[in-house]
Amino acid sequence: MSKRILTVVSILMVIAFAISACAPKAAAPSTAAGKVQVFSWWTGGGEAAGLEAMIKVFNEKYPNIEFVNEAVAGGAGTNARAVLATRLQAGDPPDSWQGHAGQELIGTYVAAGQIQPLNDLYEANGWLAVMPKTLIPLISKDGNIYSVPVNIHRANVMWYNPAVLAAHNVAVPTTMAEWFTALDALKAAGVETPLALGEQWTAMHLFETVLLGTMGPEKYNGLWDGTTAWNGPEVTEAIANYAKLLSYTNTDATSLTWQDASQLVINGDAAFNVMGDWAEGYFKELGKTPETDFGWAPVPGTVGSFQFLSDSFTLATNAPNPEGVKAWLTVCGSKEGQDAFNPVKGSIPARSDGDKSLYDVYLQSAMADWASNTVVGSLTHGVVANDSWKNEINTALGLYLGTLDGTTFQAALTAACAAQGPCK
Repeated sequence: MSKRILTVVSILMVIAFAISACAPKAAAPSTAAGKVQVFSWWTGGGEAAGLEAMIKVFNEKYPNIEFVNEAVAGGAGTNARAVLATRLQAGDPPDSWQGHAGQELIGTYVAAGQIQPLNDLYEANGWLAVMPKTLIPLISKDGNIYSVPVNIHRANVMWYNPAVLAAHNVAVPTTMAEWFTALDALKAAGVETPLALGEQWTAMHLFETVLLGTMGPEKYNGLWDGTTAWNGPEVTEAIANYAKLLSYTNTDATSLTWQDASQLVINGDAAFNVMGDWAEGYFKELGKTPETDFGWAPVPGTVGSFQFLSDSFTLATNAPNPEGVKAWLTVCGSKEGQDAFNPVKGSIPARSDGDKSLYDVYLQSAMADWASNTVVGSLTHGVVANDSWKNEINTALGLYLGTLDGTTFQAALTAACAAQGPCK
């Protein structure tokens, strides 16, 4: 982490402690009753099962509060957030909603005054002592902390089918060059889909990992703070690598969900898939065994980097039941709640004191990498760019997927930074 980021972290931590010392204590959530409406996009696979596990903890602790699970499926939250935006514009907010830590949270909901600070809950529960210092600045603005993170996910994971690789004598690649060699060998051997891909948001997910794998963490981080030029040679090379990778993907990608693309690997119809580690929760839901039915590695070129995102929950301004929300958020931030949720979801706890014995071999490896790797943020999942900037990138990507015109794509990415990002 750069000295600049560490300085910002230190300043925000001091401010957060100072404000929390003056803030009123949270009202005891045990006195809350009624119902609490919680909005998310967790509707299937390990993510829905993980949410249900945390709801069970909530129901046991707060039997007087009815938990209303308001979830909207599809698009890595794109559909849910569109519905949420409509509700917020209509003055009909749910009590609490899921949001990604980072610019999605700060640049959208905080900027619009749609969520309330939670410094009192942090002080009352001692969370500043157990939440990663990397996260606190991403959910803070002007010394106020605006959400409770429940997990850490890794974006730069390459999942693979061990049997498919073994059948064709292909080693797990660690560099871009090795990856292309492996993909060529699989294609020559008749593997129809060397690299599985799904709908457009999964294509953006793949693109962000290729940017990181081509440029390295320092240059990648520079894209988001203005120190790396979008019209520079590193981005040109990354787009060329991305175009080559797309040539190994399935032709029906636009019609597939991320689960569909992941299942191609599990079924042996594809060799590789790049997806966040929520895929592991899905694999386990299918009854598959780590290191036997599926394997994993950092996306080639990204070894030593942890491209992360974090799901968190908020307290709405004008929430119908604010005390019910505080009860929900207390569970979200608790060790018990996170250790119920994350092993099922396929993520690691945001807290630093999670019970490692509850986590499988993949998740324990993620815990080790989170503690030791260079940490960078995800584009697709809200960390590094606000919604406006991300939407411009997504529009440019959609056009590129139809034309594969790299020059026009890079020009559009450069223009997006000038319009919405630090290049303006």
